[in-house]
Amino acid sequence: MKSYPPLPRLADAPEELLASGHLWLREDVTGPRIRFQMTSAGLLVFGDREHRFDDIPPAYRYAVRYVRDRFDRDAFGDAVSEPTDFVFFGVAPCNLGLDYDWARLPPFLGHAVWTDEQDRLLPVDTAEQVFERLGLDPVNTVEKEVNVRDFHPGRYEIPDSAWGNGPAAGVIVENRRGGRALLRNPAFDDRDSPGPIRDDPASVADRLVTSDRIERAVGEVESAGNPVTTEAVRTRVFEMVAREEYIRLDAAGVDWDGLRSAVGSVVGAALGRRGVDR
Repeated sequence: MKSYPPLPRLADAPEELLASGHLWLREDVTGPRIRFQMTSAGLLVFGDREHRFDDIPPAYRYAVRYVRDRFDRDAFGDAVSEPTDFVFFGVAPCNLGLDYDWARLPPFLGHAVWTDEQDRLLPVDTAEQVFERLGLDPVNTVEKEVNVRDFHPGRYEIPDSAWGNGPAAGVIVENRRGGRALLRNPAFDDRDSPGPIRDDPASVADRLVTSDRIERAVGEVESAGNPVTTEAVRTRVFEMVAREEYIRLDAAGVDWDGLRSAVGSVVGAALGRRGVDR
């Protein structure tokens, strides 16, 4: 599987990025970068920037399940002659210091599509259309077709995030030739990190398994047309906790397996009181 394309800071990007042509500016949504590919057997395999996953790390699980549920394998198989020639790149949004509106923010946002046949990334506008046709959301575009003569990085004001209150973490500057670079919001780098959550898994689960998260998880299961079972709900609640509280849990060196078990116990007890016991 093709490695994730590099994303240098704009100050370190090749000069040709801003030499001529037009630019697309897209929001830099924070979270680990994720890539996936469909095998010849029709399975989706996932990885981070460099490594293919055997076991899915907690920060990626919400995104992986979402892609598996939403990706239109039939449409993709009908549209291309060799599905294994393509690698899809995106972000698994999670809390790395910006507290987004998690109920609105999709668990996966698509950035780019690589094609082996052409040995390049698809043009940014084409990649956006591909993600939409296959049932996935592309990362949101701030501005399209900005003439490089009209783009002045030193005077550029970072826009508000489409997914939360306040400015975005930055913008990704791209052209149709595959050039990409990150213009980071200085305020994001200078922010104070939230304090870690240091406690035993049971106490952390009691604190983080809120009624709102349980209701959102139940709603997701129902929206997918599936029966509301304890297993389905606790899986989603754990995924929510992992992505929405990631920076504080990771800083504390959380026992992810212990937390997953504790989350399941709290969710099970809450659903038992509602008569859900499957």
